[in-house]
Amino acid sequence: MPIRPPAEAYEKVPTTIFPDSAAAARKLAQEVKSLIESKNHAGKPAILGMATGSTPVPFYRELIRLHKEEGLSFKNVITFNLDEYYGLGADHPESYAKFMAEQLFDHIDIPKSNINIPSGTVPGDQVFAHCRQYEEKIEAVGGIDLQILGIGRTGHIGFNEPGSSRDSQTRRITLDRVTRQDAASDFRGEQNVPHFAITMGVGTILRARKLVLMAWGENKAVMVAKAVEEPMTEAVSASFLQDHPDARFFIDTGASRELTRIKLPWLVGPASWTPRETRRAMVWQAFKIKRPILKLIDEHYNENGLSDLLSEQGPAYQLNIRIFNQLQHTITGWPGGKPDEDDTYRPERARPYPKRCLVFSPEPQDAVVGMGGTIDRLVEQGNEVRLVALTSGSLRVPDSEADKFAETLLELASNAAKPEAWGPQVAYAREALELLEAKGEFGEDPPLLRQLKGLILRGELRDAAHTLGLANDRVTFVDLPFYEHGRYRRFKSTQADIDALTRLLLDHKPHQIYITGDAADPSSVAGICFRLLVAALQACAGEEFAGSCSVWLYRGKERPLEPHEIDMAIPMSPLQLERKAIALSRYGALSSLEKEAPEISRENARLYDALGLAEYEAIETFQRWRRA
Repeated sequence: MPIRPPAEAYEKVPTTIFPDSAAAARKLAQEVKSLIESKNHAGKPAILGMATGSTPVPFYRELIRLHKEEGLSFKNVITFNLDEYYGLGADHPESYAKFMAEQLFDHIDIPKSNINIPSGTVPGDQVFAHCRQYEEKIEAVGGIDLQILGIGRTGHIGFNEPGSSRDSQTRRITLDRVTRQDAASDFRGEQNVPHFAITMGVGTILRARKLVLMAWGENKAVMVAKAVEEPMTEAVSASFLQDHPDARFFIDTGASRELTRIKLPWLVGPASWTPRETRRAMVWQAFKIKRPILKLIDEHYNENGLSDLLSEQGPAYQLNIRIFNQLQHTITGWPGGKPDEDDTYRPERARPYPKRCLVFSPEPQDAVVGMGGTIDRLVEQGNEVRLVALTSGSLRVPDSEADKFAETLLELASNAAKPEAWGPQVAYAREALELLEAKGEFGEDPPLLRQLKGLILRGELRDAAHTLGLANDRVTFVDLPFYEHGRYRRFKSTQADIDALTRLLLDHKPHQIYITGDAADPSSVAGICFRLLVAALQACAGEEFAGSCSVWLYRGKERPLEPHEIDMAIPMSPLQLERKAIALSRYGALSSLEKEAPEISRENARLYDALGLAEYEAIETFQRWRRA
């Protein structure tokens, strides 16, 4: 085994960090191409283990490109999928069989007889035999040459939830609640997510000759670090890759952030003490020993591996004061800038005032979740605030909400003084109810239902915005095409999406922009919207407003910003926090993560307090976007 660089000393699995998921997908696809060609040359089939979910989508798109543009044939490839939801037929829109067909198999020349996916409809008394046959079929073709993996939020590979043993085989398993919560948007509500799945076992996976696990976005960072650096444990099935002779992790920069070489580089070698890195080290040290920044002394630096920082930037007293002041200067009650005040040490410039502020919400709830209190403060201080819902969010609205709306409309009509005047409304409601009945619990929503569900969320967003001081005419709905024409895990953005955002920017010429998604999975709605906005800003690069426009990043469902990453912290009073909670209550289908938003704001305040800064009820945090 090759000796790893000192910076990777904590890593027990070789891990390559790529700038983005596309670069990783290209590298892995080239490896697959070489494998297929070498197997063809030897007169043998290439045996590939396939994964599902949003993570492998860029990889599958690159395989399709290699097939269509470079002639890579899959006629001599046999595939085995990791898992399938138990209870779903192959034609179910959320089955993994359907996913693989749409994302890969229907676009390449692989024979259908070479595709192997566990059955989700095998009778209960035949599950054991079916799983045994799946294992035997893998053995019969000589085993898997290369197994592709993702990693779940519980650290699982396949559906090997916490508690799965190192030697487990293909079997039916009960899905962890976290896993079901993560799939809730795909199934229009957690209550609709299957409770069981059939999955290859950890032992089955580890018998593959080569393993590559892919992970994108900061939400995967904690589990990547646990799997790569911490001891093997049944609580994190991905950690068992440490026990394989040829396993590798391919991750993007977001998913790498919890690795020791990225998070605490001074522990594995000389650090470059940039202002950001210095702040990171100071905050880490203060939390580790549970002391405020101003109470750190020389011995603390030496004991925590920061003697180089102390010798370069000390003494401790002066270094403590400098970092304390930097953190203090992130706090402001004026997110739009305080007019007629010295802004030398303020996060946002004083002029112009009032500012034109565009608050972008990838889905209608995101901005209220991430920065509801700041919206309230911007409005209160006289700024021209426009809340922009980039997508309709219709895919997250359960059928029950559409049913309730249609039934209410029918009842209104029946109780009206002139029921005959409600003819069009009655026809609309009845058609909606008929479509709901016809499509069933999991069928695709036809256009009328998607429109209705989008309108329901529009009403909820307007109610939430009104709670935060925004009138209806200050809320804009963009309905980006990529969302309206797609579904979760299967979105494809186009130039039309960029053009829509470019027009919006040119129409409003903002002084400030707020957006989330920089840390999200690149295939998620927030991740796609963030990249589209960056492209639109690039298209406006020659415009006068673009050069001076501040872009602030907030966090929605992604992990919160850490203190060293924060460039602007907006304190919230108890009343503002209450208004944010009321605004969130206007949404009928918030996830558990989104419901925790007020508590996350309180935790931000507790962290600032622990560092020795002023004590607030709650804080919303932002990072300045730095153009590449």
